[in-house]
Amino acid sequence: MMSSTHHSTMAPISFYEIAAADPGRRAIIDPDGSALTFGELLARVNRVSRALRSHGLSTGDAVAVAVHNGHEYLEMMLATGQVGMYFVPVNWRLTPAEMLYIVRDSGAKAVLVDAEQARTLPVESLPEHRFVIGGEVDGWRPYQSFGEGESSDAPPDRRFGSVMGYTSGTTGNPKGVRTALPDLPPEPVIQATYVALAARYEVTLGTGVHLVCSPIYHAAPSGHAHAYLNAGHTVVIQGKFDPEGVLRAFERHRVTSVHMVPTHFHRMLRLPEEVRSKYDLSSLEAVIHAGAPCPVAIKQQMIEWLGPVLWEYLAATEGGVSLVGSHEWLRKPGTVGRPAPNTIVKILDEDGKEVPAGTEGTIYFGIPGERPRFEYNNDPVKTAASRRGDLATVGDYGYFDEDGYVFLLDRRTDLIISGGVNIYPAEIEQQLITHPAVADVAVIGVPDPDWGQSVLAVVQPSEDAVPGDELAEALRAHCAERLASFKIPRRFEFLADFPRTETGKLQRRRLRDAYAGR
Repeated sequence: MMSSTHHSTMAPISFYEIAAADPGRRAIIDPDGSALTFGELLARVNRVSRALRSHGLSTGDAVAVAVHNGHEYLEMMLATGQVGMYFVPVNWRLTPAEMLYIVRDSGAKAVLVDAEQARTLPVESLPEHRFVIGGEVDGWRPYQSFGEGESSDAPPDRRFGSVMGYTSGTTGNPKGVRTALPDLPPEPVIQATYVALAARYEVTLGTGVHLVCSPIYHAAPSGHAHAYLNAGHTVVIQGKFDPEGVLRAFERHRVTSVHMVPTHFHRMLRLPEEVRSKYDLSSLEAVIHAGAPCPVAIKQQMIEWLGPVLWEYLAATEGGVSLVGSHEWLRKPGTVGRPAPNTIVKILDEDGKEVPAGTEGTIYFGIPGERPRFEYNNDPVKTAASRRGDLATVGDYGYFDEDGYVFLLDRRTDLIISGGVNIYPAEIEQQLITHPAVADVAVIGVPDPDWGQSVLAVVQPSEDAVPGDELAEALRAHCAERLASFKIPRRFEFLADFPRTETGKLQRRRLRDAYAGR
């Protein structure tokens, strides 16, 4: 067992307090370049909070939001966050049926969506209170007018509200991760969670610029944007990820922090050297990443390029596990860090027994002296299955080294068992991605009559690479120089693109389904 406790000495700050004290400070810059000050945003947030109550919503009710990147997302997050309501982010790329499932399962009393999605959703299956941005849609009210006539003063009886995110899961429908709402005003909870999150990356608090270059509906990009807004930073929101566009934003806005995923790193490193070198990136204090295992070679190149500003963490919607900065990581390449502040981490075997350092097992996490704070909405069976006493897991598989650093191997569900031997796709992917002919790669296990499973590498070739038997042999030889023989893919397939979420997480289940019978 490893644990860590952090004692903060930060001055009390939050979005609401900063907006009242310094209303002229710039809060958000939207993808179209328009800006909102803290004061303008607070006035809008207060009116929306009051309007939600005027429409009959109360403490514990949920508001589902499926909008493109823009200030409206954070605005509603802040509005629900001070009147004790659940903010339910919905991926706007989901099908109408998938969106409806989340709206219904969460029990949302109000929905806010982009016009593109509103036109596809049957209003008879939605709650009464429906609001749209980006255009007029029959059966929907314009969100721009929501809150008109309400006071811009803070609402009475302020209470912290939380986010109920839905996990993607590996089987079945996604599940909402629901936490109990504390009977407290938002400020003390924000101090202990969001501002502490911003501070742990050793950035300057009170002033700075945070860039959002991923879809904001995902937990990590929105959570970090919310954290830095509460720390007094300006949040710059991009409409979508573009490698050079990110570098341009770093220089133009003097960005101090950004949240990314390894796929972003890979795409940025593929930019020509003359493009990478022409932008001033000296303002960066923290380049934060998670979401997928990061190949060691890719991360080393990023640190060489940007300096020791990279921070990596292991976490899920359900809770955090570990954290590591660049200097520590360079001493322990491949680690995802030591237990995060105020976190207990244990590696357990299938019987729930703690295993010694160097032994693989399932990663469990928790808070000292507390039961897990979350439950899966409407699913007590899944909630119980995630627990071992006061600890919980999301199925990550890994081990501690002798110095207490966590090394992530893979999700337990992604593990390949071939001839009784455990094979971790991430290890093979990290080697293949270093080949110049590989733009992206996914390794999966497919049924094998003799071995149970065999290793299949699905490769997205680089622009100048020619897919086929010759490339497959070159990749096989590349692996043979770096991996044990039983880890070398028995088969290579080539695809133009992969099924990934917008944050870069590979949807392995779709690949396994596609290749299971081949």
